Amino acid sequence: MTIKIINGRIITDKVETDKALYIRDGKILDVTADDIAADKVIDAENAYVSPGFVDLHTHGAGGTDFMDGTPEDVRIALRAHALHGTTSIMPTATTANPESFRKSIEDIGLVMKENDPNLPSILGAHLEGPYFALSQAGAQAPEFITDPIKEDYEALLQEYKGIIKRWSFAPERDGAVAFCETLIKNDVVPSIGHTDATYAEILPVYEAGCRLMTHFYSGMSSLTRKGGFRVLGAVETGYLLDDMYVETIADGKHLPPELLRLIYKVKGSDHICMVTDSMRGAGIEGLKEMILGPIADNRIAIIEDGVAKMPDRTCFAGSIATTDRLVRVMHKEAGVNIVESVKMMTEIPARSVGAKNIGSIRPGYDADIVLFNDNIEIQKVLLKGKEREI
Repeated sequence: MTIKIINGRIITDKVETDKALYIRDGKILDVTADDIAADKVIDAENAYVSPGFVDLHTHGAGGTDFMDGTPEDVRIALRAHALHGTTSIMPTATTANPESFRKSIEDIGLVMKENDPNLPSILGAHLEGPYFALSQAGAQAPEFITDPIKEDYEALLQEYKGIIKRWSFAPERDGAVAFCETLIKNDVVPSIGHTDATYAEILPVYEAGCRLMTHFYSGMSSLTRKGGFRVLGAVETGYLLDDMYVETIADGKHLPPELLRLIYKVKGSDHICMVTDSMRGAGIEGLKEMILGPIADNRIAIIEDGVAKMPDRTCFAGSIATTDRLVRVMHKEAGVNIVESVKMMTEIPARSVGAKNIGSIRPGYDADIVLFNDNIEIQKVLLKGKEREI
């Protein structure tokens, strides 16, 4: 079946207004002014026609968390994200008791294997912890934080091979370099996060192949002094290493617009991955509080000022953002042009984890397409060429 999308502002490496987008059998056929016979025509009515959004770090949405304990909880969160333009996703499991941790990986894997065409594609599970710095735990459960334990992580990598595709860790923990090397050997993307590491402590895992930082600035060391000498922290290291990708929670709360502008100015759009880091409250209006992490743990976070906070308000507890909000903030509040804003929500996240054939409007790529208006409000979502109800 061939689909033709007309009268849209198509976002490739620029905004194209004089062409149509053709889709055939779930794949992008072409972007051209030529007239190709089509079975169905979609009038975009001057909406932007964008690649589907790619979220590499999210804990849930729509009232559920990926660690709630059933595959249906995973599906509910995926449906909620799809309504906001997310077409590819890495569900994230956070530091928790080992049983909940493993169960969440199993549930993500089950839904991943179903490959439901009505849900965003699961790129694999992202494990956030437990090998972190206690000093940068944030909303992570401190009682389960530890050094990398070889027997534990090797067992998980073997049992959930092909499901675990990314793992965040602190490079200063004992055994972190060997852990990083093991991840790369197992085709798992290592990512630096919840860390008090200095440049010297990050360099060994960088040299081992780590090229991604988890929620840049959040739970992360910056410049310190030791005996009067200035020492680079993780933030400065992320800037200094040109080929290091940095996650940004671009909700305007974790990182205010002026800081987003600074990150963009230094790193450029080629090395910024916008992520929601969303909790179960994402996509739900009017929430005052929510449970953080597995529902059985009953850890309460409060919702105010457009963000989730720990009850004592000493730190954030994740976001309630969806991917469309990130694009809106980056474009409207940080002042980045629409093409670059979309790129950081599509092409670059896909590239940073080695995902193929998604994140761009190019012939042969999956026809994951989002239509949105000037206020970045979602009008239509296509998952591999199939329209999803909004």
